[in-house]
Amino acid sequence: MKLNKVAIQLIVIVLFFLPFSVSAQNYHPQANPAAVIHPEKDVRFTVLTPVMIRLEWDSLGYFTDRASFVVVNRQLAVPSYTKKILGGWLIIQTDSMEVKYKLGSGRFTQRNLEVTYFNKSENSIIWHPGMQQKDNLMGTYRTLDGYNGDMRDGKKIPLEKGILARDGWTLIDDSHSLLFDNAAFQWVDTSARHSTQDWYVLMYGSHYKMALRDYAMIGGKVPLPPRYAFGYWWSRYWRYSDNEFRNLIAKFKQFDVPMDVLVIDMDWHKQGWTGWTWDSSLFADPAKFLAWTNNEHLKTTLNLHPADGVGPQERQYGSFAKAMNFDTTGHKTIPYVVSDKKYVKTWFDTILNPYEKQGVDFWWLDWQQWPNDKKVKSLSNTWWLNYVFFTEKVKYGNTRPLFYHRWGGLGNHRYQVGFSGDADISWKSLEYQPYFTNTASNVLYDYWSHDIGGHNPLSSTQTIDPEMFTRWMQYGVLSPMLRTHSTKNGLLNKAVWNFKGAYFDAIYNAIKFRYQIEPYIYTMARKTYDSALALCRPLYYNYPKAENAYKFNREYQFGDDMLVAPIGAPADTNGVSTKEVWLPAGNDWYEWNTGTLLKGGQIVNRQFSIDEYPLYVKAGSIIAMNADTIHNLQFQPQRIQLGVFPGAVGTGNLYEDNGDNKDYADHYSVTSYQTMENKGTLTLKINPVKGHFSGMKTKRDYTLSFYGRHMPASVIVGGEKLPYIADSKNAHWYYDGDKMSIEVYITDVQTSKGGSCVIHFNEGNKADINGLPEKMKRLYNMSEKLKYKDAYIVFPYRVAEMEELNRSLEYYPNKFEQLVNKFNEDFPKIPAMMKDTKNTTDEEIAIFIKGLGLSID
Repeated sequence: MKLNKVAIQLIVIVLFFLPFSVSAQNYHPQANPAAVIHPEKDVRFTVLTPVMIRLEWDSLGYFTDRASFVVVNRQLAVPSYTKKILGGWLIIQTDSMEVKYKLGSGRFTQRNLEVTYFNKSENSIIWHPGMQQKDNLMGTYRTLDGYNGDMRDGKKIPLEKGILARDGWTLIDDSHSLLFDNAAFQWVDTSARHSTQDWYVLMYGSHYKMALRDYAMIGGKVPLPPRYAFGYWWSRYWRYSDNEFRNLIAKFKQFDVPMDVLVIDMDWHKQGWTGWTWDSSLFADPAKFLAWTNNEHLKTTLNLHPADGVGPQERQYGSFAKAMNFDTTGHKTIPYVVSDKKYVKTWFDTILNPYEKQGVDFWWLDWQQWPNDKKVKSLSNTWWLNYVFFTEKVKYGNTRPLFYHRWGGLGNHRYQVGFSGDADISWKSLEYQPYFTNTASNVLYDYWSHDIGGHNPLSSTQTIDPEMFTRWMQYGVLSPMLRTHSTKNGLLNKAVWNFKGAYFDAIYNAIKFRYQIEPYIYTMARKTYDSALALCRPLYYNYPKAENAYKFNREYQFGDDMLVAPIGAPADTNGVSTKEVWLPAGNDWYEWNTGTLLKGGQIVNRQFSIDEYPLYVKAGSIIAMNADTIHNLQFQPQRIQLGVFPGAVGTGNLYEDNGDNKDYADHYSVTSYQTMENKGTLTLKINPVKGHFSGMKTKRDYTLSFYGRHMPASVIVGGEKLPYIADSKNAHWYYDGDKMSIEVYITDVQTSKGGSCVIHFNEGNKADINGLPEKMKRLYNMSEKLKYKDAYIVFPYRVAEMEELNRSLEYYPNKFEQLVNKFNEDFPKIPAMMKDTKNTTDEEIAIFIKGLGLSID
């Protein structure tokens, strides 16, 4: 049988759009019939959860079960409910919600429809049509392009409304959103419509986390990005060449800076806004260049501006035109129409997929042109590009989908990650970004990737402010994605080796810290997938009735066990940043950088040098971390470090999967940890692993870091008393005098069996070590500064001796209590000790004393 060209093309298109399966979630837009109540021709109710109901009215009795851009899944477990008719009113009741509708009354109005929320822990809430929310907690916005903080051209950023409000209810009006068709690869269907009124009402009171979970049930889960996405992304708008990239990566190695993603901006292609052909003057052989990036274990992404279509100058023009049956007379440009299925299929077949086979790992879409499609007028280009690119990767890709672009609107959380655009380089922008990231979680857009350090200089001569950039990097390390970027400007090179002294150290340590806590970040990212809770989440999720949770709106929880109070202003003249921090009640909080355990339920003013950041860990938390040797996230680590924090007993988890597999929904493992304390004995239990995935470790080494703990009498693992020794290939323990932590090193723990560590302490050890790491660090740093000003300074013997407390604690473990008590006794006396110091000035001594947080008598 012979097929003509049209038939062949149709077959190819059908093959391109064969059914696909996102292992993370298969969505079913038609609800379980048992959840549907259809009392009259023109109304339909669907009880989705105990606090969420779909309300439909249409004078013609038209109802749709199609997936919309906003709602893709309605087939949920049917909640327990009752229905009855009383006095002409239909009454539907769950255990938390009552819906009343006056039968025969037509369109939903405030006179014929009422929904009541009731919960034993809070007052009931009544909603009816026409009510306006008074206190929406906001969502996000398409981009930060051109914004200085939250202002651009004198106007405030118009954040979209979020799912959550302090009113305790939310109406999602889905009456006008676009619908998908029923094809195997779903496409926008302009011929389909909703009911005249197609509403989803969520009643949740102050139970914000429940509301987000319920919306995710119908709106779709937030996908889990591949593990490498949580590493460091190097990005810069720069006309890089193959040679320059190789030299750049050599520098990363020279300075021991970890990195996972190499971003190549638009200059990869020949000159022009839109381009599809590699610039051979920069990349003589793109395939060999990409083979090199793969050998370096780097994931590579290219920037795309697709608006100008495919011009005749492009290498792929002929094959693209042939596939589209496009008339090339006059060498006209093939116009961009992303709503055209055939155009999209040809785009991937002739341009994008071949580049992926060469070694491009994912795409950076940078749509900045007309908002809506030129054929389907209500179709957002941003929204649809996100859908098309992510979904194509689901269908064709062998690895986990990843794509980054701007926010397109509600429902776009299914296609991560976000690119927030070209914010101005200013303290205002840095100060605003934590709030912008926090509120995005209210629409499940949980993975904003910011241009860390800012993009646009405020003037042509603006250079990088090293303090501002350092603080931005420290925030970036504790944000969803860590990606530095800036506009094409020779003054804006953000490579860590371009910074000096304390700034270099702080930036370098920040990047290393990101890699250290990556197992915790990845574990929390899995929680985002499972429960719709963002990695960076507002404090009101956990503390909805505390007014400070709304007042301190730049603070955020970083996963379940950490709290961040970001610094968004320059330090004082002494280089110290003072930050007002609200620490919620319910537990104590360990200030990681200073080794200080603080009471919850208070507002404190804390001070931080450039190498410190306001990061707080819940007392008793167990944080899974990487060893310091990790430089890349494409491999399963052999050694895991557990940070065991003081102040309480607690638990922790380590989530693991293949890292880049598409079947992570079912193929993963979880290792849980817990501590128990009783009569001078602290026990850490490593529980047997649960779950399985290809490539998982069967044996593992551990470093157990017990922060803020006194010197123990003994450490026992597997019934054996471990030796106290600084370094050994065998199991041992040591005391870190800088961190005031017990460091236990164990090897070959069988993951299927787990293990335990038992620490015995000397009874009666009352030495106060709270905040001691900060005191020691300040004393060392201020002494070093003074030495560099006066090389021949002779410190008082006792001050010099106190400066060495950290080493003395390690060298003389049996003198721990004596050494600590003596240090604490003498520390307030340092001003008096320094009065007669030789070879320095009174002014320098005053600066030294102030730097210790002490005052001169």
